[in-house]
Amino acid sequence: QVQLVESGGGLVQAGGSLRLSCAASGRTFSIYAMGWFRQAPGKERDFVGSINLSGGRIYYADSVKGRFTISRDNAKNTVYLQMNSLKPEDTAVYYCAADSTAGWRAPISQYEYDYWGQGTQVTVSS
Repeated sequence: QVQLVESGGGLVQAGGSLRLSCAASGRTFSIYAMGWFRQAPGKERDFVGSINLSGGRIYYADSVKGRFTISRDNAKNTVYLQMNSLKPEDTAVYYCAADSTAGWRAPISQYEYDYWGQGTQVTVSS
């Protein structure tokens, strides 16, 4: 099993920045890709970004391209999401996910991820 714990969420004004972290523990050697997803109230969970094991493949949702940056530190078993130029529409619960079967891919579908964190709230005020 793999456990994921997100941190770094909070309340920020529009235009501000936050950095989310997701620390993995347990059978971390089995993790390949990691991803970030978000879910706003009353909406489905959406893809935000993903990164493969080496960091050589990174994908972003169109809505966050140029504003968000995903990175990972394999030595620390941690993935990060740097969020800049935040907008009120970025308000959501952000979830970290880990995949154990993707190989060198970085899946964008939530259904390919095996492990999920509990989520961290990000609220952007206008």
